[in-house]
Amino acid sequence: VQLQASGGGLVQPGGSLRLSCAASGLTFSNHALGWFRQAPGKEREFVAAIRWSGGSTIYEDSVKGRFTISLDKAKKTVYLQMNSLKPEDTAAYYCATGRGIILSETRNRAGYTYWGQGTLVTVSS
Repeated sequence: VQLQASGGGLVQPGGSLRLSCAASGLTFSNHALGWFRQAPGKEREFVAAIRWSGGSTIYEDSVKGRFTISLDKAKKTVYLQMNSLKPEDTAAYYCATGRGIILSETRNRAGYTYWGQGTLVTVSS
């Protein structure tokens, strides 16, 4: 199983980026896919998640209205569209997936079985 995250980079405040996470080696059914981020010196925190079946989504409060998580099932790829980026969004962003995670439990890192390698997002002028 491999999760390949990409799309990070340097962007000015107010700008946009779209992260991608392509999955391989896994047959999705009762799975959730999530994005987490980790800033230097801080713990990894939840950003957003989506259920493979049904497409329900959930967001961390600070990104609501700015970030959108979506799923392309044919490509087995989850996206994170990030708009109105702020310096405090600077972090390494990780995608993850796990089976049997209900939406209300997607904030918990422990429920995820597989993790991508992370892609760095830097928001700075």
